[in-house]
Amino acid sequence: MSANFYERQTANKLNSVLLAAFCAGLLVLVVYFIGIAWLGSPFAGLILGGAIAIILTIISYFAGGSIIMAVSGAKEITHMENPRLFNVVEEMSIAGGVPMPRVFIINDSAPNAFATGRNPQKSAVAITTGLLAKLNRDELQGVMAHEVSHIKNYDILFAMLMGIMVGVIAMLCDFFRRSAFSFRGYRGRTSSRKGGGGAQALIFIIALILSILAPIIAKLIQLAVSRQREYLADASAAEITRNPLGLASALEKISNDKEVLEVANRATQHLYIVNPIKPFEERAAFLFSTHPPIQERVKRLKEMAGQHE
Repeated sequence: MSANFYERQTANKLNSVLLAAFCAGLLVLVVYFIGIAWLGSPFAGLILGGAIAIILTIISYFAGGSIIMAVSGAKEITHMENPRLFNVVEEMSIAGGVPMPRVFIINDSAPNAFATGRNPQKSAVAITTGLLAKLNRDELQGVMAHEVSHIKNYDILFAMLMGIMVGVIAMLCDFFRRSAFSFRGYRGRTSSRKGGGGAQALIFIIALILSILAPIIAKLIQLAVSRQREYLADASAAEITRNPLGLASALEKISNDKEVLEVANRATQHLYIVNPIKPFEERAAFLFSTHPPIQERVKRLKEMAGQHE
């Protein structure tokens, strides 16, 4: 692997952490201003935001993986049901230094795969029947190494935490906008009696603007983190397999396949190795990009293999 490979790997890790920190800062800002405008106290907003975050964290931490598998129509299989797949997953897990994840199959002809769970000890991978049918062994190894890398790099937990922060921001902002003017009337009368109407009005306006912009900014940050983690998983997979071209070929096959993965949705699309929602689908309208361009991913993998276009 070239020095450029390791530089990119380090940069992807740093960018992900910085983006996550920025999202956390945005959450604090939202809680602070909405807490003052809505509840009259930033501490009250902090308590409310914290309570929502804790509830979502508990649900996601203990049941998130099972919920995602159920929504995706994935069924757990045993070694006897598909020895080829199990052997590849086991090989990549050993090479990646992580425990063997549970293996699930999605009965769909569209080729794709994803990993989920809360840590390497409680992880799982899901693979479509289309992926198994359309990829050769080198390509399948590349895809499984990519998913194992997500597990090894704790991307599965990272994605959950980012999802919770974005979810809390969206919920607080949406609730504030829906109830803003009824609370505004009450807060306005209270503030006018105390002589602080002008300051309260300014806080209210800031909170209202923030409630509109913050969810959009938070979603963009989440998607940017997702793209960085995809680059990182590609690089880690190349390290594990020592065959970047296997994954590059798999990415090209998956992205060029015209089959539609019906079970994928906006909530799960970022989990897959390639965005399962095709540009020509109606549900693709108004969607932000959850993945880096396939051409750029393939280009980087070929550079790792010493090929330059």
